[in-house]
Amino acid sequence: MVHSTPFRDLKVVDIARQAGTSPATFYQYFPDVEAAILVLAEEMAQQIPELGAMAKERSWKGRAGYDTAAALVEAFMEFWETHRAVLRVVDLATAEGDDRFRKIRSQLLNPLTRALADAIERQQATSKHPDDLDPMASAGVLVAMLAHVASHRYGFEFWGIRTPDTTRSMARIVHTTVTGQKPPADS
Repeated sequence: MVHSTPFRDLKVVDIARQAGTSPATFYQYFPDVEAAILVLAEEMAQQIPELGAMAKERSWKGRAGYDTAAALVEAFMEFWETHRAVLRVVDLATAEGDDRFRKIRSQLLNPLTRALADAIERQQATSKHPDDLDPMASAGVLVAMLAHVASHRYGFEFWGIRTPDTTRSMARIVHTTVTGQKPPADS
């Protein structure tokens, strides 16, 4: 229902009817609609460590580094698309100051941010990567970029920017930031 109904228009009676139960049953599990959406958001957030593992476990050296960046961006865009409706509610409630949703958003993005920071630290220790940038700050900027662009994907398309071009641009930025190197010429 979050896909087809604006968040503020969701009513317990409609949710219960859709689930084939009664509002009384709904209230046995959730105090309000937001609490039910929080459960969905918590389940969604448990899937994000896979992206962190990708950033941590794959190689960032040479061509493989660019391939890691491209795969990470692609997986992030796919994750965001799969969970677009719930993420829209999480973003809205976070912007409105709801600490429950802010906490979920932090739990959602922190594993990937930390994994990218670790990858940047490893690159700083083993290559000509600039060491004057804070790895956590750089990783935070990358994850914020990924989240913002993924959430505005259709706006980009409306402007005539194709998703493959957006994805390629983000992959190049992620690669360069993590490795401190130019992407391969054919990327």
